[in-house]
Amino acid sequence: MNFKLVTFASAASLALAACGQDASEGASGAASTEAPAASAAAETGEAASAQQAAETVQNDAVSGVYAPDAGHRYIVFSYLHQGYSRPIVRWDDWTGELDWNADAPSESSVSITIDVDSVNSGVADFDGHLKGERFFDVANYPEITFVSTDVETTGPDTGTITGDLTIKDMTKPVTLDVVFRKGAYDERNNIYKLGFSGTTTVKRSDFGVGAFVPMVSDEVDIQIETEWEMPAPDSE
Repeated sequence: MNFKLVTFASAASLALAACGQDASEGASGAASTEAPAASAAAETGEAASAQQAAETVQNDAVSGVYAPDAGHRYIVFSYLHQGYSRPIVRWDDWTGELDWNADAPSESSVSITIDVDSVNSGVADFDGHLKGERFFDVANYPEITFVSTDVETTGPDTGTITGDLTIKDMTKPVTLDVVFRKGAYDERNNIYKLGFSGTTTVKRSDFGVGAFVPMVSDEVDIQIETEWEMPAPDSE
């Protein structure tokens, strides 16, 4: 998948000196003739600048095995609660591995492991319910996993990742819609970084977490925002 970097270039303004009424009219005619040419030149420069920047970003998105940046990784889920609201719940602790193929992104793969005990709704009592037998049953099923089985590109910076989602030992195929945000070299930390967003919707009853359906919606929206990083070789 290619990465796009949007740049903005300012156009140069034209100034013509006016010496009397005739000169003013001549200047007006010259401006109308030269303005399209100046505009075309500016657009050409803008396109070239954007292309160069995009190529730089793509070249910095090097192949390799990336790990999630612990300070910039989020998995949240939301659902309809009795028709009143859509609570947002977060998994605080998860890890994973992204095997990135810069030359052929569709040959990349990703795996994620979530610590179920890290579920965080912001309400301690409700967290206890989510960890109990009616829902995730942390005592018997401490992890949730996702392992990709197929990656497809759908546009310059979009794609899908299909994989096996396992909750409470129940495995179902799930497809994420993803947007690749950026790939670049972080000079300060001497690492390569890659970021993307992902969304999908699952039925919780498919995974043995169907308590109180349909009073509380069966459909659960999942959103992932994450940055991945890989150490760069030490420069001499």
